Amino acid sequence: MRNVETINDRSAAFTARAVETVDRLQAAIETVIKGKPESVRLAIVTLIAGGHLLVEDVPGVGKTTLAHALARALDCTFQRVQFTSDLLPSDVIGLSIYNQHTGIFEWKPGPVFANVVLADEINRTTPKTQSALLEAMAERQVTVEGITHPLPQLFIVLATQNPIEHHGTYPLPESQLDRFMLRLRIGYPEAGAEMQMLRDREYKDPLESLRPVMSDLEVLELQQNVSAVSVDDALVEYLMRIVTATRDSEMLDLGVSPRGTLALFRAAQALALTEDRAYCIPDDIKRLVIPVFAHRILVSSRFSSSLRRSEEAEAVLTEIVKTVSVPL
Repeated sequence: MRNVETINDRSAAFTARAVETVDRLQAAIETVIKGKPESVRLAIVTLIAGGHLLVEDVPGVGKTTLAHALARALDCTFQRVQFTSDLLPSDVIGLSIYNQHTGIFEWKPGPVFANVVLADEINRTTPKTQSALLEAMAERQVTVEGITHPLPQLFIVLATQNPIEHHGTYPLPESQLDRFMLRLRIGYPEAGAEMQMLRDREYKDPLESLRPVMSDLEVLELQQNVSAVSVDDALVEYLMRIVTATRDSEMLDLGVSPRGTLALFRAAQALALTEDRAYCIPDDIKRLVIPVFAHRILVSSRFSSSLRRSEEAEAVLTEIVKTVSVPL
């Protein structure tokens, strides 16, 4: 009995510390991003779950600003890469340069060697350059000319992209999309939030006054705490029923991958931690199905409609979640 009480006390202690840290980070980011608490929360969930975030929306709604705000609120290294059609893989990961004085090749790391990397408008560059991030995002390392270079222990890619219908964009391949733990859309702000945004920027940009509120060590500690969040067997079975439904659906040509299954499991643990719980509940799974799965599935052309690809995927997932029974 004492052992159970001790475990409960420890769980309460680490969740309380985690929530305090997360709330501090959320409050800091919301001084810049007005009226979008869910978008900010999902960005934080991605961070402490150890994943990567894709923000997809039309220009001007705050995609890059959200990434900048998250990076500035963290006391760690930050690099921004503006993806363009002429960007080369070496511009992202780095290259070896011959030194005439020493007679040897010297490694010059690219901007990917930072704790937080903003890949701005990632779908404006060619697939060859997009793929330069694959190894970095999946394995936290970069291999060039047979030599492997490890990335920092804390490493997150925050990528933004405009909808693929916009001129001058290259659709991200499924293999690239699958590396992103979550994809979110910010959307237009409500009138009140937009009015407040205008007032806040009347004299200066609030992003300029945003100061770090969390260190890299605190982020790493949160990531370790996420693993301690309990997920009941019934919830695991519930998650798997949703995954299986995407693979069996006649409306989909591509279901959720095992990487997607792992991503939802980990994200649910992170979400529970931010909600002051040491255990997951069914609502954690339901809340994350679309952000984690929608960019990983492919709707069959036989069932295509006037909706954009992303909206079609979300509609299919919504129906799947409705049909899968929730554990009691």
